[in-house]
Parts: sequence; structure tokens; C-alpha cells
Amino acid sequence: MMPLDLIIIGAGPAGLSAAEAAANEGLNYLVIEQGTIANTIRKYPIGRTMFSTPNEVEMHENTLKPIREKPTREELLSHYIHFVLDLDLHINTGEKVTDVSGQISEGFRVTTDQAEYHASRVLFAIGAMERPRRLGIPGEDLKKVKNVFVDPYPYVRKDALVVGGGNSAAEAALFLSEEGARTTMAIWREDWENRDPKAGAMKHWVRTPLEAEVKAGRLRVVLYRNVDEIRDDSVTLTTDTGEQITINNDVVFVLVGSDADLTLLTRLGVEVEAGKGGTIPVYNPDTFETNVPGIYVVGHFTQARHIKLAIDVPRRIVPLIAQGLKERQAAPSDTSELTSSMR
Repeated sequence: MMPLDLIIIGAGPAGLSAAEAAANEGLNYLVIEQGTIANTIRKYPIGRTMFSTPNEVEMHENTLKPIREKPTREELLSHYIHFVLDLDLHINTGEKVTDVSGQISEGFRVTTDQAEYHASRVLFAIGAMERPRRLGIPGEDLKKVKNVFVDPYPYVRKDALVVGGGNSAAEAALFLSEEGARTTMAIWREDWENRDPKAGAMKHWVRTPLEAEVKAGRLRVVLYRNVDEIRDDSVTLTTDTGEQITINNDVVFVLVGSDADLTLLTRLGVEVEAGKGGTIPVYNPDTFETNVPGIYVVGHFTQARHIKLAIDVPRRIVPLIAQGLKERQAAPSDTSELTSSMR
């Protein structure tokens, strides 16, 4: 296969923006995505209303037209998919990158579970949801334990426990309770009592109906200190007052956050550091190039975490990548001409 100018790993908003920018620059590029287009958003609960307004998540101004003020999961997914179709972007879905090796002088080899590619530059646009955080307790590997909540309907009239204090956990508990699951939400007291949006408090449009479910007696909230053990038909936890209780249940949703999988980057020698939402790569804030020349990072696992920034950054840095490639391609020609004239 002819070497590519740029391989983009990940087809979320950042990867799609990078693909468009690469096409506009005339680069020979390819996006490789292990899941589907906008895979992280596809894993959101069915029917979920996004927290962001259209101008914060759309690929181009005034192109996302939701029925209400904020788009649903389905409206946003359709927006991203038609962006790909309309521009005929080069994306391989259902293909997992297993290794990246090489260096800028000789190019990079990108190995997947289906093929091997060679590229002058590699841009990582992976999401930060690849590795769900774990509780580290007995029984966490049981089949009934889930780290992603998508659909409440398999759990109607079943006992469900949701562990977590963020918006994802609160939404899961709300949807389960509203749709007929006998639901318990285990949450730390500081998270339950937090009302400060700047400190990560759950959104008011989630909390208000959640509290209504509690008041109506359909949702039980347990303020806990530790989850001690998960069994086939129950969970034992310690409350914030030190009491150990056992809750019978059929399914457990452990929704305590997640992290990006930086294995491919660290294997390349990319340095990492602590960021706002977990460990992130070290990169130049102007070019988003890492300490490994030719390896770039964008998207949710950088400091530019919001979707709008994830879309905007590639439009700034891909032209810089293209310019660097053009200068590199011109250099041998110039040297050849100089050598010829010296003869």
C-alpha cells in the first residue's frame, strides 16, 4: 500500500474534524475506528438529551437542527454520520489498532487486527471512555455487573443498583426508576449534597426529576462509604455511617468514571501527566504534537476536553501538519537540484 500522509485513530468529533481538515489540505489520509462513527456517543443512553447546545457539538455552524433546544443522542449521531457521508470521508470502522511503531525519519507503521499501514504522521483522536474505572472488590467480574448504561427496558420489574455520583450514574438511576426497575442508587454523601456546577455537581435537569422519583418512593438513595462485595443475587456495602447492609439485586451498574487507553502512546515513548479528568499525554499546546515527533493528540483526553474544542483544534493543527509535510517533500528536490548544479 502506498504510504499515507496521515493516519487518524478514532472517529469521534475530533477525528471527523481532522479528516475533513486533511481532505481540505489534499492529504492522503485514513481514519481507523475500532467501533462505529461517534462510538462514544452511540454508547449514551437511548433517547438521552445532550447537555450541550447545537453550537457546541455541531461540525459546522447552523447545520445541526434539533427539534428542541438541545439535541438528543440520536439527532447528534445522525448529524455526525451524515457529515461523513456528505463529505465522503475515508473511514474504516470496526477495525482496531493494535500497535503503532516507527519514528518520523522513516515513517510510522500502524498495525490493526485487519491490515498494516504506513504513514508519515499519526494523529490520536481516541476518546476517554475506553477503560471504565473499577471498584476493585470481589464479584466485580460477574456477568450482572455493567459499566455502560444504554437501555432501561431489560430491567423492568427487576432489582437494579447504580453505583456512582456523576451525571451518567444519575441518569441511569433516573431512567431505570422511571421505566419500572426497582432501583437503588449508591452515592457518596459529598456527591449527593454537592450543588456547585463548577465542582462537578449533577445537572439540575437531572437532579430535579431524580429527586421527584425519590420523593415518590420509586427510587432509593443510599449514601455509602464502600461497596464491599458483589454476589450473584446481592451486593454488600458500608453506608457513610458505618453500617453494613445487603441489597438484593439482579443487575449492578458501576458508573464511577472512565479513562483513555494510552497504551499505544506510552509504548511509542509519549510522556504522560495528570490532567483535569485523569492521565493525559504531554503535548505542545500550539501544535498538539507530543514529545515523539510526528505523533499528535487531540480530543477528549487532552486539556481541550469539550466537544467544541475537540472539533476546533484539528482545524488549526492539521494545516500545520500538511505544511510540514510539504516542506519535507520539497527538501529532497531542492537538494537534488543543488547537487546537479554543482556537477
